[in-house]
Amino acid sequence: MNFSALLCLMVILVQLWPCSPRPQNSSAQNSVQSFTAVRRVKRSWLWEPLFVTEEQILLDPVCIGQLKSDLDKQDDSLEYILTGEGAGSIFVIDEYNGKIYVTQKLDREKKPFYTLRAQAINRSTRFPVEPESEFIIKVRDVNDNAPQFLDGPYVATVPEMSPEGTSVTQVTATDADDPSYGNSARLLYSVVQGQPYFSVEPKTGVIRMASQMDRETKDQYLVIIQAKDLVGQPGAFSATATVTINLSDVNDNPPKFQQRLYYMSVSEEAPVGTTVGKVFAEDSDLGDNAAMDYFIEGDSSDVFDIITNNDTQEGIILLKKRVDYESKRRYSIQAKAVNRYIDERFLKEGPFEDTTIVKVNVEDADEPPVFTSENYVMEIVEGARSGSLVGIVTARDPDYDNSPVRYSIVHSTHLKRLFSINEHSGAIITTEPLDREIASWHNITVTATETRNPEKISEANVYVQVLDVNDNAPEFPKNYETFVCENAVAGQLIQSISAVDRDESPEGHHFYFSLAQEDTNSSHFTVEDNQDNTAGVFTGKSGFMRHEQFFFYLPILIQDNGTPPLTSTNTLTVTLCDCDTEVNTFYCRYGAFMYSLGLSTEALVAVLACILIFLVFFLAIVAIRQQQKKQPPFSEKMEEFRENIVRYDDEGGGEEDTEAFDISALRTRTVMRTHKPRRKVASEIQSLYRQSLQVGPDSAIFRQFISEKLEEANTDPRVPPYDSLQTYAFEGTGSLAGSLSSLGSNTSDMDQSYDYLADWGPHFKQLAGMYTSHRSVGD
Repeated sequence: MNFSALLCLMVILVQLWPCSPRPQNSSAQNSVQSFTAVRRVKRSWLWEPLFVTEEQILLDPVCIGQLKSDLDKQDDSLEYILTGEGAGSIFVIDEYNGKIYVTQKLDREKKPFYTLRAQAINRSTRFPVEPESEFIIKVRDVNDNAPQFLDGPYVATVPEMSPEGTSVTQVTATDADDPSYGNSARLLYSVVQGQPYFSVEPKTGVIRMASQMDRETKDQYLVIIQAKDLVGQPGAFSATATVTINLSDVNDNPPKFQQRLYYMSVSEEAPVGTTVGKVFAEDSDLGDNAAMDYFIEGDSSDVFDIITNNDTQEGIILLKKRVDYESKRRYSIQAKAVNRYIDERFLKEGPFEDTTIVKVNVEDADEPPVFTSENYVMEIVEGARSGSLVGIVTARDPDYDNSPVRYSIVHSTHLKRLFSINEHSGAIITTEPLDREIASWHNITVTATETRNPEKISEANVYVQVLDVNDNAPEFPKNYETFVCENAVAGQLIQSISAVDRDESPEGHHFYFSLAQEDTNSSHFTVEDNQDNTAGVFTGKSGFMRHEQFFFYLPILIQDNGTPPLTSTNTLTVTLCDCDTEVNTFYCRYGAFMYSLGLSTEALVAVLACILIFLVFFLAIVAIRQQQKKQPPFSEKMEEFRENIVRYDDEGGGEEDTEAFDISALRTRTVMRTHKPRRKVASEIQSLYRQSLQVGPDSAIFRQFISEKLEEANTDPRVPPYDSLQTYAFEGTGSLAGSLSSLGSNTSDMDQSYDYLADWGPHFKQLAGMYTSHRSVGD
C-alpha cells in the first residue's frame, strides 16, 4: 500500500485512547494532557497522531500518546522503536507498550511539528512484525508572544482642514503566535492618545481624521496606538506605537495688513525709482500659500508703483514719476495685497485679499533750474558771419523764490571758438563762420546755474545743424592719366570723365561739361557731355607727332546746378605715345618721365652703359683682392732673424699676443745672417689666428705655415739654436701638454724625445706626427 492510500485510511476510525502513566512513576499522571487519538489502520498497525502543548513545564516525562500494533498480545514479545526528529531526546517511547513521552519544554514558534517513524519488531527473531510507519507530533500553540510594531517609528503628514474620515496612515503589528489556532494572534487596535482628533480602525490599524484641524493652531500631533492579541480579551498581551502626524499647510488664510494707514514722505528732487516706503500684509500660511502680489489702485498708479519682495513678502513702493512740491504736496495711495495662489475650496470663507491706505507727503527741496526742453535742435546756414544768432535756450528755477539763472557752454575749447552764449538770455551765437563741408552738425552742452546757489546746475543738449549753401564748385574726382597714340584717328574716345561736388543738392547733382573757349587745342580734342554727370574726351583729328608736341593740356569747364550755379576749370593732361593703335601704359609713363628730364633714349642708353662699366670694374677689383687674400702667409723664405719671446699666462686657447723684441746682443758676430726686409709677422699671425678659429687645426694654411717655419730652421746651418715660440689658437683650455717652450730646459733638441706627444690625446695627434717626422729628417 502506498503513502496516499495510507493517508486515506488515516481518517477511518476515531476513538479516544487514554495514556496511562508509567507504573514506576505515578507522579507524572497529574500532568498528563488529554489527547485525541485517531486510529489508523494499516495492515494490523494501530497508531495515533499526537498533540503536545508548547511551553508546558515538565517535571517528569509526560505521556502524550501510544503506538500499538494489533499483533501485540500483551506478552512483551514485541519491541516498539521510535526514530526521527527529537527521538530519544525530546521524545522517548516505552518499548513494551508503545507509549510516547515528551521530556522537554517545546516552543511552537521555533518548531511547530516533529516528524517521527515507528516500528514494531519481534524480540526473539528481531524481524519487524509491522512495516515502519511515519507519524507527526504537532505542537499546540499557547498565547506566549506579545504583538510587535516592526515598522515604527511612524511619521505621517495630512493636509490641515481635511474632512472627518480622511485616511492618515496605517500601522501594522505582528504576533508570532499561531494565527490558525485560537485567538492568540488575532489583534485589536485602539487609540491610547490622540482623541478626539484621530481614530483607528480596530482590525486594520488605519488611522483617520476624527475632526477638522487648523495648522495655524497646532501643526503636529503625537498619537499612540495600542495593539492587543486575544481580540482584546483579559489576559491578552499588548504593544503600543507612536505616530507623529504633521499637518501640511493649505491656503486657508487671506493676507492681512498690519496697519490700516501708513505715512510716508519723498523729496521732490528724488529721482525715478526711489524707494518711498514699504508695506506688509501678514499671511499665516506657508510657502506659496503665503505668496502675494501688491497693487496700487486709483490715479496714484501713474506716480507710484509697488513691487513684491518675494523673500520678505513686503510691498515696496517706488517713485514712478518725479513729484513737484510746487504742484502737489500730498498723495493718498490705496495699496492692495492679493494671494498669488488661491484654493477654491476656501473661497466661501471670503476674498483672499486686503487693502490699506498710504499717505505720501512731498518734501520741498532746492531744485536746480529746469530747461524747457532736454534737447534743442537749431539750424544755421554755413558761411554766416560771426555773431549770427543760432537759437535761444530757456531755463527757470522751479522753486518759489525763482532764483535768476546764468547760462554757459561746457564743452571742448574748439566749440567755444565756434559758439558763445549770453549768460543772461541764453542766446547762442557764432564766433566765426561755419563750413558745412568741415562739420555738418555740432553738439553743444549748455548749463543753467542758480545765481543764489551755484551748486544747483542742470544741463541740456543743443544740436546745431549747419545748412548747406552752394559754395563749392565741382571738380574732377581724381587725377586722370590720359594717353593717345600717334596714329589715333579722329573721333576716338580717349578718356571718360566725371565730377564730384562737396555741396549737397536737394534735387541731386547735375554737372555740365565743356571745353574752355580759350583752349588752343580745341581742334585736336573735343568734349561731349553724356547728360548723366559724365563726359567723353575724343580726338579731333587723325595723326599726332610726338616730336612736335609731347603733352596736351585740355581745360575742361564743369558747372553744377546749384543756386547760383558754380563753375570750375579742370585741366586734363593728354600724353602722346609712340604706338599705332593700342597704348602701352608703362611705356608711355616711362617716355613721359624721360621727356620731363629732358633726356633722349640715346642719352639714357649711354648713361646705363657707363653704369654697367663702372659695376664691372668694381667687381674685378673685389675679385683681385679676394685672390690676394687666398695666397699662403709668410711666403718669404728669408726674413730677418729675430727672437720671439712669449709670455704664457694661459696655456689654453686665446693666449696673449706675443711681444717681439730684438735680442741681437746675444748673437755671435761670426754667425750673423744677411739682413732681410722683415715682414709684418704680427699682423700675419693674427690673420692666421682668426682663420684657424674658423677652419680648425686641420687647415691646410696652418699646416703649410708650420712646415715652412720648421724647414727654414732645420736647413739653415747659420741659425743658432735659438728658440722660436709660437702661439696656437687651437691648444684649448686646460692643456695637458704644459708649456711647449724649451727655455730653461737642461736638454737639447738632439737629446729630447718627443714620443710623449702621442700620449697627450687626439688634440695633439697631428702635432706629434709632424714634429717626429721632421726631427728624423733633421737628424
